[in-house]
Amino acid sequence: MIPVIDGHNDLPWASREKRGYTAQGLDGAVPGLHTDVPRMREGGLAAQFWSLWVDPVLEGAEQVTATLEQIDFVHRLVAAAPDQLALARTAAEVRAALAEGRIASLMGSEGGAQIDSSLAVLRQYARAGMRYMTLTWNRTTEWADSATDTPRHGGLSAFGRDVVREMNRIGVLVDLSHVAPTTMRAALEVSTRPVLTSHSSALAICDHPRNVPDDVMRAIGEADGVQMVTFVPRFVSQEVRDYWELPEDERPAEVPQATLSQVADHVEYVREVAGVHAVGLGGDFDGTDLMPVGLEDVSTYPALLDELRSRRWSEPELRALAHENVLRVLEASDPDYESFLAGADDGPAEPVGVTPRVDASTREGAA
Repeated sequence: MIPVIDGHNDLPWASREKRGYTAQGLDGAVPGLHTDVPRMREGGLAAQFWSLWVDPVLEGAEQVTATLEQIDFVHRLVAAAPDQLALARTAAEVRAALAEGRIASLMGSEGGAQIDSSLAVLRQYARAGMRYMTLTWNRTTEWADSATDTPRHGGLSAFGRDVVREMNRIGVLVDLSHVAPTTMRAALEVSTRPVLTSHSSALAICDHPRNVPDDVMRAIGEADGVQMVTFVPRFVSQEVRDYWELPEDERPAEVPQATLSQVADHVEYVREVAGVHAVGLGGDFDGTDLMPVGLEDVSTYPALLDELRSRRWSEPELRALAHENVLRVLEASDPDYESFLAGADDGPAEPVGVTPRVDASTREGAA
């Protein structure tokens, strides 16, 4: 079975909402979720980027608190099943977990609002193990435009460009899922390291703003990055997308469904435009209720790989898709990350973004 590294799974927030944030019991079957360890094993899942997502009803420092709770969950999840899971931060640690027969657990933050416009917060997340950050979620932030909200910055503000530079410096991958095309292009201009999309499909196949246009897809490939194709039906099937855009009273009684074959179409399209070196998988399991027929949970990756085999994908191409491409992108930033953890900030030059985000001196009663 070809090992799979998936770019995006929302189990942490799903566990918060459905299981009272308990990390216990996921080494057995868990009804009501797309994800548990037995199904991860069945699906050949060798490593998972757990999404650190926070509901945008929380704002400012609340976003930071909730993100730390998400990070805490991932650490507790691994501690609850140490014979099955291993915390991983680098490509070397992923490979070591693989050699031990454990599933590597990585972390990526799904929204730039979660740093509350503080590069110090970004650095602390990185120290806790976060290896990518999605520049926005569904809402435009103080410094970056979202794909599904009103733009305010022409892509990235000056501070937003500093965020990308600092992410490069400390080895946090720039994730272009959820951001506007202008933000994608601006980030690609600034970034000196390969970028990824942790869970986005092809705009040319399904006209949803969450998907990636061809020019950006091509640029990701040229920059040695990776686009991890998502399974979310609204981003995969134009029919499903169109159905949910209708007013509720005009929707047909029968809800259309996306299919595994349509996901394979997106995978093949990314390969065609960006190159086989630039395509991966980011299912978004437990981040949406409905999944495509044939891809209902994390046990189903082999079915997708079999579909691609039937389309004459070679075994080396399937290995590139399933894990080699994203490992290469992670590894390209590992030296930056390891240098940062080793104390690269301790030299004579200060890092950017050391001015406090919160100014205590202006508050009544300040000492």
